[in-house]
Amino acid sequence: MQISSRFTMAIHIFACIDTFQNDYKITSDFLADSVNVNPVVIRRLLSQLKSAGLVNITRGSGGAAIAKPLDEITLLDIYNAVECVDNGELFHFHENPNMQCPVGKNIHNALDDKLSRIQKAMENEMQKITLADVIRDAQSFIKK
Repeated sequence: MQISSRFTMAIHIFACIDTFQNDYKITSDFLADSVNVNPVVIRRLLSQLKSAGLVNITRGSGGAAIAKPLDEITLLDIYNAVECVDNGELFHFHENPNMQCPVGKNIHNALDDKLSRIQKAMENEMQKITLADVIRDAQSFIKK
């Protein structure tokens, strides 16, 4: 099980916008070149980020811009914006355990709460980390 790469691509997009906004027009083609994906993938992500109020997109000569201060955007905001998991559930439980089996009949009772707590812990940690934290770290590596 992995969280979709859309999450890390979205963070990459933010880092590029912040790094290059004063020197380049931030287009989907420009971003796609850095992320090394098709521009269609970038446009889809930018659309999701725009719907979440995290980026502004000006068609034509404007390009993409970050809509809020970096310290007001958390990793959880980005994670939620790009729909990294189905129906908000990190863990996808197998649909039809055998109800005739004592394990199959009780596996949800034994595991559901634990998986929920794990997801909540991850989301709580993501809420503590801002885009400012990530970009500050990324820039420290760029300067080396």
